[in-house]
Amino acid sequence: MIEQLLFDISEALLVPVLVLTVAALALVIVEAGALLVEVRRRRHRNLWGLERAVEECRGRLAAGMPDQALAALLTFAWNRQMEDALAGIVEQCGQPNSEARLAKRLAEYDYLSLRRLERTRILVRMGPALGLMGTLIPLSPALAGLADGDVATLTENLRVAFSVTVAGLLIGAFAFSIALVRDRLYAQDYSDVEYVAACLSAPASNGHPIPHSHLAVAP
Repeated sequence: MIEQLLFDISEALLVPVLVLTVAALALVIVEAGALLVEVRRRRHRNLWGLERAVEECRGRLAAGMPDQALAALLTFAWNRQMEDALAGIVEQCGQPNSEARLAKRLAEYDYLSLRRLERTRILVRMGPALGLMGTLIPLSPALAGLADGDVATLTENLRVAFSVTVAGLLIGAFAFSIALVRDRLYAQDYSDVEYVAACLSAPASNGHPIPHSHLAVAP
């Protein structure tokens, strides 16, 4: 009774597993395209340009031009989350007791970057899992067809099993590669934002505090 119930459940899972495998394969292709766009955006990134942008931002803040100061930094913002983090840093510069708020904005930016990585990290695990399930589920009817001498049923189920196995491994391999590259890119982005926060929160060289920017930060 229990064995038959488990068999029926596994049989019913075959179609959902196949659908999820196709969906995961499509998603990993989309993520690969998105990664190429992200890499292309960062092709002009360099440390010297970032340092010049920070110095230009400090000068504009000291001159009371917060919007122009933020514009100097946004040339090194590669996504909306990074733009919001830089805007929050500029907003807090020169404010009393701003250390905790700056730390919170950095932590929030780090959290958003980790959340962006979750999709590919899930696919790293999901791909092989779907491949294994898609391999094992058709084996039962395939063995039954072998026992009955039904070569057509055996062949069809083995084709399904091997195809899902290959698709699952392909999903896992592509997702793992995407996750590795994104992890490096986002770590570099966080390092840039942290550098900007450290530079702008330091006292200005002329000894005058940096005026409040009054910038609105998107939630």
